[in-house]
Amino acid sequence: MEKTVITPKTKISDLLDSYPELEKTLLDYTPAFKKLKNPILRKTIVKITTLQQASAIANVKVEELINTLRKEVGQEMISSQADAGYNEKKPEWFENEKVTTKFDAREMLEAGEHPVNQVMSDLRSMKKGEIYELQAPFLPAPLIDKATSISFDHWVVKKGDNEFIIYFSSKE
Repeated sequence: MEKTVITPKTKISDLLDSYPELEKTLLDYTPAFKKLKNPILRKTIVKITTLQQASAIANVKVEELINTLRKEVGQEMISSQADAGYNEKKPEWFENEKVTTKFDAREMLEAGEHPVNQVMSDLRSMKKGEIYELQAPFLPAPLIDKATSISFDHWVVKKGDNEFIIYFSSKE
């Protein structure tokens, strides 16, 4: 089997398929990666999450994570990558009274379920100008990327290490 070249776009599942020994490195790197031990999350989130998204979730610099993993397997270091691109500055479109739907994903995630289908369904049913509020225990980078790909703007508010609020508004 050809070994994966580790980049920000490498999916965690591909990384661990090529380099199973890197699981310990990931788990030791930051407490946020301890969730990899959850078998349900392992079957779902790990298949779609890139290292760039994982670094955003864990609040670590992507180039440091990539270089740590590359060093372990003898690949060349990379230079600084651009910011992951998640908006943390209050946008002009945000008005609290325009929040029409609120969804707290923590309970669903605790049960080992992924809220992406629920959130995407909710977003697709929104009218222009409405704002959707999502509460999560980590930055749901893959979900934000998916919403962005279907013309939604976002704003990330980090309340604490385990509390994020993400606001979505339709660009169209």
